[in-house]
This record gives sequence, C-alpha cells and structure tokens, in this order.
Amino acid sequence: MMQPYLFPYLGYFQLIAAADVFVLGDDLQYIRSGWVNRNRILSNGEAKLITFPLKRDRYDLPINQRQLSESFDDEAARLLNIIKQSYAKAPYFAQVMPLLERLLRFPTRHLASYIEHSIREMCGYLHIDTPILRGSDLDIGTPTDKQDRVLKIVQTFSCDRYLNPIGGIELYDSDYFADNGIALRFFKMDSIAYRQFKGEFVANLSIIDVLMFNCVEQVQELLQYYSVSPGVEHEQPERIRANG
Repeated sequence: MMQPYLFPYLGYFQLIAAADVFVLGDDLQYIRSGWVNRNRILSNGEAKLITFPLKRDRYDLPINQRQLSESFDDEAARLLNIIKQSYAKAPYFAQVMPLLERLLRFPTRHLASYIEHSIREMCGYLHIDTPILRGSDLDIGTPTDKQDRVLKIVQTFSCDRYLNPIGGIELYDSDYFADNGIALRFFKMDSIAYRQFKGEFVANLSIIDVLMFNCVEQVQELLQYYSVSPGVEHEQPERIRANG
C-alpha cells in the first residue's frame, strides 16, 4: 500500500509489479511537503520540481477530499510545455508525449481520481497487470494506528506477507506483524543508471524521465532491479545501464 503519487519514480512501479495486490491509500492524509502532487524531471541537466497545484483547503483533509486548482486547465498546459521543452530531444519523446498529453488533460479535478487514472494508465503502458484497489473501498473498521491499518488491509486479502518501501523500516515492527501471522519485508530499488542527455546521470526522477530515455521493453527490465529484505532473496546487479 502506498499513497497515490503523480508520476512517481521507478521504484513505485517496481513495487506495484512485485506485489500480488496493490492498494492506493487514497484515504490517507494529504501531506503538503510530500510527493502526492509534485515530482522532479530533468531540465538543463538538473532536477526540476514540477507541482500540480491544488485548490486551497484544510490541510488535515485526506487525499480523496482534495481538489486540483480551478485553473488547472491552464496549469496543465504550462506543465506540458515544461515537459516538452525539457525532453523534446529525448529518444522516446514521440512515443511518450501523447500519453502524457492524455494523462495531464484527464477531465477531473478530484485529486485522488486524477492520480489513480495516471497510475493505472502508466501500468497499462508498461504491461503491469497487478490488481490495484483503493484503500477507501476496503472495510477495515477503525484501525488503532498505522501498523494496525496495514495489518487489517493485509488480512482483508488473506495474505501472509506485506511489502513496504525501505523508508518505512523505522515505522513498522516485524515482531508485531509476525505475531499476527504476517511476514514484513522491505523493498528497495537498486542503484540504476541509464543514458540521459550529456552530463552526469540524475537519479530518482519521475517515471516521465525513465520513459523518455528507455523503450517499454527496457523499462520492463528495469522493473526487475530491486532487493527485498529480510529473508527474501532477489538477486540482481546493483547497477545497470539500460540503453548503453
């Protein structure tokens, strides 16, 4: 389970592809400084932050109660221009740009629906067929805390293992999960590099960057380069160059 992010980095899609079931935490609280409605692309050899502006509202609202700004049609056009200017000479620009045009111009202001649509379409483009569900559609009662929430969701699907990004290693207790019959595992993307433009490789950018410099078959290969710990072997090289 992860919060829904707009055009997240490659590791997000690796996690979806690695899972038997993936849950979008659309009912989790929106975090202003997080990555729900912003990400980074490559611009003039450096990471550039792009933001999808939201309608002003209470900061304690969950993601599925937030809306894109009322002027988002203009903002979408501006973001598309930024992407075009940044990647016009990228090798797969012609293939990827029509997809991005459709996703950015998707006709809804509902933030969670907008993100869900983009994630599902990206998964379809990459031939990732993992079932994706919304957290808000699950009947899990009232969890006592974050760990209990995750546990109840895993138990909803009668699963015996939960895969969480490595960033949550301080948040979750393996013994707590084990006591409830669930093996807690942590996912980490390997160090990956591919040829961008001239200059040093800029890592951990949006999936937009990955698609601009790699064909679908190359991205499918990149989806396999991750590690899972503890106790699960998934041997892959730490660093590869997908396109030479």
